Amino acid sequence: MTTITRHRAAPWWPLALAGLCHGAGAQTELPAVTVTANKQAQALDAVPAGVTVHEGEVLEAAGVTSLRALEEITPGLSFQPFGQSGIHSPVVRGLSANFFSFSTSTLLLVDGVPTLMAQGFDNSLLAIDRVEVLRGPQSTLYGRNAEAGVINIHTLAPGYAARTMLSTAFGSRGKQGLRFDLSRPLVEDTLYASVSGSWTRQHGFIDNTLNGGTADDREQGDARFALRWTPDRDTDATLRYAQQTWRDGAALWGAPAAARATVASGTPSWNHSIARTLSLDVSHAFASGLRLRSITARNEFFDRVMQDTDFRAPDTLHIGRDHRFQTLSQELRLEGSAGASQWLAGLYLDRDDHALANEQKLPLALTRSLAEQRGRTAALFTHWSVPLSAQWKVEAGARIERNELNFTPGGQPRRSADDTRFSPKLALQYQATPDSHLYASVSEGFRAGGFNVFVPAANYAAFAPETVRSFEIGTKGTLLQRRLRYAAALYRMNVRDMQVQQMPTPGVVYITNAASATSTGAEFELDYLLATGWRLQSGLAFNRTRFGTFRDGSDVYDGHRNPFAPDLNGHVGLRYDAPKGWHVQATLTATGKVYLDAANRYSRNGFGLLNLSAGKTWGAFELSAYVHNLADRRYDAVGYQNGIVTVYSPPREVGMRLTWRM
Repeated sequence: MTTITRHRAAPWWPLALAGLCHGAGAQTELPAVTVTANKQAQALDAVPAGVTVHEGEVLEAAGVTSLRALEEITPGLSFQPFGQSGIHSPVVRGLSANFFSFSTSTLLLVDGVPTLMAQGFDNSLLAIDRVEVLRGPQSTLYGRNAEAGVINIHTLAPGYAARTMLSTAFGSRGKQGLRFDLSRPLVEDTLYASVSGSWTRQHGFIDNTLNGGTADDREQGDARFALRWTPDRDTDATLRYAQQTWRDGAALWGAPAAARATVASGTPSWNHSIARTLSLDVSHAFASGLRLRSITARNEFFDRVMQDTDFRAPDTLHIGRDHRFQTLSQELRLEGSAGASQWLAGLYLDRDDHALANEQKLPLALTRSLAEQRGRTAALFTHWSVPLSAQWKVEAGARIERNELNFTPGGQPRRSADDTRFSPKLALQYQATPDSHLYASVSEGFRAGGFNVFVPAANYAAFAPETVRSFEIGTKGTLLQRRLRYAAALYRMNVRDMQVQQMPTPGVVYITNAASATSTGAEFELDYLLATGWRLQSGLAFNRTRFGTFRDGSDVYDGHRNPFAPDLNGHVGLRYDAPKGWHVQATLTATGKVYLDAANRYSRNGFGLLNLSAGKTWGAFELSAYVHNLADRRYDAVGYQNGIVTVYSPPREVGMRLTWRM
């Protein structure tokens, strides 16, 4: 959090638009980028880890309005094909988690508030300052479920500079959208407020031949409010509330044997989920140079779903969920300096309180299961950045974390599990030139264990935490008078007690610690001001995640690929901003083939997408048009849920946006 400097400033939007004119006019070098990957402000090029940063105004101008869209512009990041809004399981460097485990391998943070599972792992990227995607184990600073990385979203805080943005959108399949962001000072130099929101509605593309309509219509709403108080130069407090709602039809599912994007479903399918977050973020700078920060939060997600799973007229097979997930969290951090060294120490506490209600319809029975799951986490952590000489620096950190979990199936005795983990990290950095750095690091991460909450046949068996040890070397910096920024990294991760989803029969899903694995790979990023008005941005990630030893009964999966982990993904984007206010942009993204199960029987083929956009600015107004998936590529996940479901990919979308800023 930044302490306010008490003076008037120019409105924010001309500066934002200037930043979007990639190389236009007087821009002759790339701007400096500051991140908080290590929970302290630091230049991007000086962070000894793989980090991709997306500026909020660039995302807004490009029409990137969903968390899932980040996979198209972030090397090493993808998401499992699930087909339901509000639930996304990320895949970073080949590691992922199934949503049945109620955890993720990558942590989502929004203004310091954690989301620890796929349920609620979503964001409309509204009123964003920046998004930082950290790759590699981050458990030292961020704790459980950051074993593969962190997606850290920072929203725009209200301040002394007023801002206003209003945007409308229209597109294919009757798409309608509205986004707004309003921020004003209420009391000069003391109290500020902002309110923002979005609403999107769009018809589906999956035809229900039984009733003549579409099965998968979508409607999403988002509302955010922030109140910021700065009683003096040293104290900064922000109260935030955010809510997302979904009023969708069916998931993007169909039967593998049916005609594509066609169902004949007689069972109503819908998603009426809600996410709510309330947080208080306070920081204070002491005269001694120390800074204290506190983030107190309540994060809730209500997963309310009914879904047909045989896609036929009679109600033979369906699933239903009415889950409530609630996490209360508290983080305290103290940071300061000791000579030339920078240090940070902190305390983290959280409490989970989850109420789970599951329904499953089989041909001969309707089963309803109730359960409660409660957990507690307590952790102490520290991080140090110590210069060894003018060119050498070491960064070191450690975290000790205690997790306790209590699980109570309906009508059954309570089951308990606990675990204590020590997660160290050490990085050595060398500044080869004023504009280039080399680094090497070793770190450990882990993902929390749990219980198979809806598998009474296995006596609700527990599964242990998954652990990772990572080795990484990399380089980053700038060239050509700061007109080119580059980053490259090589890594190897050894995974122990790997959590693997098994589905022996349709509808029966459980998690076991069935495998060891290795993940090796390389990542490259490039940001280049080619010439006046021209900017090239690209990223490429190679990954090879394979099981070491994996026995599932009589089946041997040694050497198989980890589900949902592509061997390749990347993007290249080219944008031109003309001096007269118009722009054109083309982005090509590619993702390799992924398997959907540990046996590697079912898969989604690799694919490439070409996205185009163009626009013109007149004063405070901007009119733009876009085409997503120009070639109308199909990349269905055929055989999801152990062969019983196809997750359909969305078709080409064409649309327009009109935006007003002042």
